[in-house]
Amino acid sequence: MTEPHAAPAVAGPRVGAEDIVFSLADPDRRLDGVRLAHELTLPGLDPEFRFDDATGCWRLVLPRPPVWRMEYRLALRHRDGGGEDIVDPGNPVVTPGAFGDKSVLTMPDYVAPTWLDGAQAWPAADRLSVPTGVGTVEITVLSPEQPTTKLLVAHDGPEFDRLAGLGRFAATMVRDGRLPPFHLALAAPGPRDERYSANPAYASALGAAVLPALHARLGTAGPTVLMGASLGGLAALHAQRRHPGAIGGLFLQSSSFFTPRYDECEKDYRFYPRITRYVATVQRARPAGRPVPVTLTCGVAEENVHNNRLMATTLRRLGYPAVLHEVPDAHNYVAWRDAFDPHLADLLTKVWTDA
Repeated sequence: MTEPHAAPAVAGPRVGAEDIVFSLADPDRRLDGVRLAHELTLPGLDPEFRFDDATGCWRLVLPRPPVWRMEYRLALRHRDGGGEDIVDPGNPVVTPGAFGDKSVLTMPDYVAPTWLDGAQAWPAADRLSVPTGVGTVEITVLSPEQPTTKLLVAHDGPEFDRLAGLGRFAATMVRDGRLPPFHLALAAPGPRDERYSANPAYASALGAAVLPALHARLGTAGPTVLMGASLGGLAALHAQRRHPGAIGGLFLQSSSFFTPRYDECEKDYRFYPRITRYVATVQRARPAGRPVPVTLTCGVAEENVHNNRLMATTLRRLGYPAVLHEVPDAHNYVAWRDAFDPHLADLLTKVWTDA
């Protein structure tokens, strides 16, 4: 029987004026290597730690990246050939994510949104199970006490609420008078990769079944705003282009607008060909239909920033009043959360004021 690996000793990271020093104590040299696992785009920087005999620690020195926060894990290689990814035992700050917990390193200039200390999310006012051609779409609706005909729909809605506090954001903005009352529909992804990867059947289901069901149940009218991140942002744009009369505004975060030029690293993804074909179709399109206000956000240090810049330019050429905000973070729910104010608030104000 193999003896369980002993937990590594604690050392921890240090943020300096120009660099970051990561360290992991290993006085008995139990490990064969340590690598920093992160989602930042840091070209030319080696993520491998080096062992320092003088201190008995694995150390890595990186220039400070252009972000306010850095989420990461430590990838350990054991001498018996095994490996594991762990949160940093020397860093007590951990954030949950869609793929598990990560350690978080915040830079001295990071300030969390003030609305996090605001109102509690509204209670669930309704739950819908909408049968569609791609299966049942499950939706939880959070509603204020005041009657309203306005509607915001979120792809990956339960995750946005749990990991990014979307319900609390909505309640705080309405309480403080920054936004009018509105219903917040949290759409569960279901088989996410299949539905959100520029799937025409899902776009049709959203436009022809899900949104009409919401309007019928809630009595909503006027321009509906649809939001999503990563593949969810791609699916939101796809749905609006196929059903331009159904969606009056788009909030797209770190969307997966894959192109061969920028996203060759994604080529083994099952739905990469379908996504790149669709993105190319948008890029070749002529101005037509009903362009709607679009706000895009993307981390300055994530791979998707290049294809988001390209899509923002494409949408403007097609007549959409589209604006891209690059934020000092990467591809994660806290980065998307931190962009709600002011960018989501501004978009909702514009759409619902101009209607």
